[in-house]
Amino acid sequence: MAASSVSGAVSRVVRHVAFVRKIPWTASANELREHFAQFGHVKKCNVLFDRETGFHRGIGWVQFSSKEELQNALQQDNHIVDGVKIYVEAKKSKILQVAQTSDEEKDF
Repeated sequence: MAASSVSGAVSRVVRHVAFVRKIPWTASANELREHFAQFGHVKKCNVLFDRETGFHRGIGWVQFSSKEELQNALQQDNHIVDGVKIYVEAKKSKILQVAQTSDEEKDF
């Protein structure tokens, strides 16, 4: 018996994501979103939390709508959130292949 294969077209999804570190523990994902909104439309903003302590771990991701918006954020030398300098770098590019039948994007 032949193995079944998934039929349908496959499209490539390129995400424009910045990796953010040294986020002060007083800052929330909303504050991060507000800060990066000056560079363009923020599609998603995520701060990684520690399940044991309930505090975030000081790192997160910001997804922009376009490459230009991401580049605008990366060109800024000093990012200050809650009085603390945070560090921003481009997340390593990963081209995801997803079936066109799914409208949902996977998380970062």
